[in-house]
Amino acid sequence: MRHFSYSRPETFENASHIPDHARYLAGGTNLIDLMKSDVERPEHVVDLNALPMSQIEERPDRSLRLGALVTNADTAAHPLVTERYPLLASAILAGASPQIRNRATNGGNLNQRTRCHYFYDPDMACNKRSPGTGCSAKGGRNRIMAILGTSDACIATFPSDMCVALAALNATVNLIGPEGERAVALRDYHRLPEDTPWQDNVLRKGEIVTSIDLPPISFGKNHTYLKVRDRLSFAFAIVSVAVGLQVENNTIRKASIAMGGVGTKPWCVPEAEILLEGKAPSLSLFRDVAECLLQGAVTDRDNAAKLKLAPRVIIRALLQAAAGTPQSQTYKSIS
Repeated sequence: MRHFSYSRPETFENASHIPDHARYLAGGTNLIDLMKSDVERPEHVVDLNALPMSQIEERPDRSLRLGALVTNADTAAHPLVTERYPLLASAILAGASPQIRNRATNGGNLNQRTRCHYFYDPDMACNKRSPGTGCSAKGGRNRIMAILGTSDACIATFPSDMCVALAALNATVNLIGPEGERAVALRDYHRLPEDTPWQDNVLRKGEIVTSIDLPPISFGKNHTYLKVRDRLSFAFAIVSVAVGLQVENNTIRKASIAMGGVGTKPWCVPEAEILLEGKAPSLSLFRDVAECLLQGAVTDRDNAAKLKLAPRVIIRALLQAAAGTPQSQTYKSIS
């Protein structure tokens, strides 16, 4: 690890005015790993933990505001989250290990970087790490890589489970920076790689994630977070699906669906959600939705299996949500 200077500001104004080559530190579960691997080389680290972002609060409109410094573990266990947004709690519990969830923060989870093994290896070409050097994952060992939202410059998969659920819940990210405050829809927060894969999200210099707002919606028992991975503990998704349905009289009135493990960002297709609405749950409908969600998928050598696996996971997740039998993150066997 290289030498760096350190500060711990107590106001947003001081935190927003940062020098070049600085990085923000919250839980540190991603940044410190990257610094140890010599992937991130900040000259200055700004510790955000003195800022007032450690609360979960109900808003006047019954939405829920999640502070950016609240840990993943505390978020998943919060009574209002488990009662109103069990989809989010389930996705968080599906991610990482208990030790990491006890340290990782909501804001940090949003801003974590890809776990692509070429990105983590400074000796390999990676446009996300070193712009213009190329993408070693293309044509390489890429079984875990994305098949949706990719470009010639990058096929790295977005790693977060929590963000997939937040996308399905149509959450909003609140930011503050030198130019003031703004709010960004979670679905618009992360960027596609296109020809600038090093830009993971829409954050501007000096901007900080202060909180995440969850809208006042409820899917009751008609939700699920289904994650298929190499092992049942502490592994990133090969394919994951978050589904929330509002079902009345055997008719889907509203649908939200997002995918992880397959895209360069949390993957949502509004047309697939519209396809579900106003219809009765059925296997043929769910097959059509899976086809819609995967339109435009591009495989590269080793990751072609995702294109066969993903429809099955989508259909199974929709069946679970429609039946009101969400996937358990304690008993992980898929019935």
